Amino acid sequence: MSDVEFIGTTKIYDDGTVALDSLDLTVREGEFLVLLGPSGCGKSTALRLLAGLEDISRGEIRIGGSRVNDLPPGARGLGMVFQSYALYPHMTVRANLAFGLRRGRGDARVDAREISARVEEAAEMLDLHKWLDKKPRELSGGQQQRVAIGRALVRRPKVLLMDEPLSNLDAKLRNRMRFELRRLHEAHGTTTLYVTHDQVEAMTLADRVAILSEGKLQQSSKPLEAYHRPANSFVASFLGTPAMNLIEGAAKGGVFTAGELSFALPEHLAGRDGPGIFGVRPEDVQILDNGEGGGSPGDVHCRVGGVEHLGSDTVYHLEAGGNWIRVLRRRSADRAQGTDGEPGSEIRVNLAVPAALIFED
Repeated sequence: MSDVEFIGTTKIYDDGTVALDSLDLTVREGEFLVLLGPSGCGKSTALRLLAGLEDISRGEIRIGGSRVNDLPPGARGLGMVFQSYALYPHMTVRANLAFGLRRGRGDARVDAREISARVEEAAEMLDLHKWLDKKPRELSGGQQQRVAIGRALVRRPKVLLMDEPLSNLDAKLRNRMRFELRRLHEAHGTTTLYVTHDQVEAMTLADRVAILSEGKLQQSSKPLEAYHRPANSFVASFLGTPAMNLIEGAAKGGVFTAGELSFALPEHLAGRDGPGIFGVRPEDVQILDNGEGGGSPGDVHCRVGGVEHLGSDTVYHLEAGGNWIRVLRRRSADRAQGTDGEPGSEIRVNLAVPAALIFED
């Protein structure tokens, strides 16, 4: 295992497009780090630069402390798993697992006994024994993905790279494979850099998540820290389903105003002054029974614009003073509070909650 360092790493294409802008990021030895962001944010570019599949325009990449800018892909000690499993259809699972080892030359050459031992080890780790003599066409998508992961692991890589490896699987299989990938990492401990646009994968798999937008690193932290304490409004809006409520306006004298909407700020934000973006997670908004108490300065009267019943959860889309507010509630909580609002009805909520934030970006 090795650590990975991106030091001012930049990629600029011939047409002037900046795909990655001065990335400074360290993947610690044994860490599972997820590069997360929307399409075109630079996450796959960073992975390709690390793999040696593209040239770096500026900056450095180090693996285990050694500069690798000019090393060919095969000399970097990496294992790679991509969205396309790239299995050889005419070979058995056993042969696919061993293929990269059999092609080694010189110091990288592995003898037949060692190859067999590594294949058996990977098969045991990934529960592939019963399929070793089958061809890829006889396997399910999840089984093929396990073979692709096994083929990377038998190389005993310093770093394991994964680029959207679960995107071809259906939702049920993705859920299972997320659990298996996390279990595999905990057992094996290989330094892993994983690229995805799927926030659920990032939140469930990562030791640490690095969120990118337009080629720039926005935040690097533990997943729950990024969720609860986002560095800016982009991170706040990208993480979470439904997304964080973001209301543009201005704070003054302990009150936040956005168009016709005005409400008291919670105590920890009461000292803020000037323009900003008020943010609160849908699950943190307090729904109040219309007959409950005499109200408080943080209360907002809303019109129900729509309701989504998602089984265990209910999402309310509320309109207040020209602003839309999403509220997420568990059905049990809804029943207890009597908030079975229907479109067109009125609901009172409180936004002055301890988890609220104000962004200045």
